[in-house]
Amino acid sequence: MTFRKTLSGLGAAIGATIIAGMATAQTAGMRDGLEIIGAPTPGAIGFQPGVTELARDVRALDTFLLVIMTVIVLFVTALLFWSIIRHNAKANPTPATFTHNTKIEITWTVVPLIILVVIGAFSLPILFKQQTIPEADVVVKATGYQWYWGYEYPEHGIVYDSFMLREDELAEYGYSRDEYLLATDTAVVVPTGAVVVVQVTAADVIHSWTIPAFGVKQDGVPGRLAELWFEVEPGQEGVYFGQCSELCGVNHAYMPITVFAVTQAEYDAWINGEAQEFASAGGMRAPRILELASAD
Repeated sequence: MTFRKTLSGLGAAIGATIIAGMATAQTAGMRDGLEIIGAPTPGAIGFQPGVTELARDVRALDTFLLVIMTVIVLFVTALLFWSIIRHNAKANPTPATFTHNTKIEITWTVVPLIILVVIGAFSLPILFKQQTIPEADVVVKATGYQWYWGYEYPEHGIVYDSFMLREDELAEYGYSRDEYLLATDTAVVVPTGAVVVVQVTAADVIHSWTIPAFGVKQDGVPGRLAELWFEVEPGQEGVYFGQCSELCGVNHAYMPITVFAVTQAEYDAWINGEAQEFASAGGMRAPRILELASAD
């Protein structure tokens, strides 16, 4: 795992707040809206849509392991039934007296070893890809608190917090009842087609920052700075949800994560303070930048 030193030289930062009410106008060049893509589906048992290369790798590995496990389970089950039928008291009234079979013992030692080597040959490259942090186009620092997330864009001096919306606040922020326990009052904003590095830490206990559709999950440990990375594919602009995935206290279930993946032009406009509203399906908005922190 790669760790980076915290960026120094940031002056006092003024937290940003969101715009109240529905979005009433679109900034020039903005798209019609953001679609909710990365969200759980009631009754579903599969993965959320994978919109990064890392997510596709994880899903491919999962399918590969599922095939191996299915073959093993079917083989062991068939062997069990064969043994029951072949060696029951009626079919085999005189049981064998041997205690060892060298060939079988070698087989059940070597074959599992080969299976593990094959699994490792496919899983380790994916693990190394996840943990080898590339050069970042965008850096975001995520700090877990009991029980909300704080975000910083250290290269731009942007700082704000993100809290889960109450059920009666969803409509005000453009969400439906389906997004209860998922939606937050502010969102992480990232551009598609760019390498995003998220520095994850915590201020009190261990938290975990994860977005299933991105195929990323990283524990935030107090006093440590860990990193993850992802690159949302162009054309996958939308809203993505995640949740703290490390038991962190009584309100662990109430610190969700919201990410807005937007075009590079939209992201640049937001960073520059020119786009304060990302009017999307129902009017969901990115954090409003009230003031940028000065950098020494």
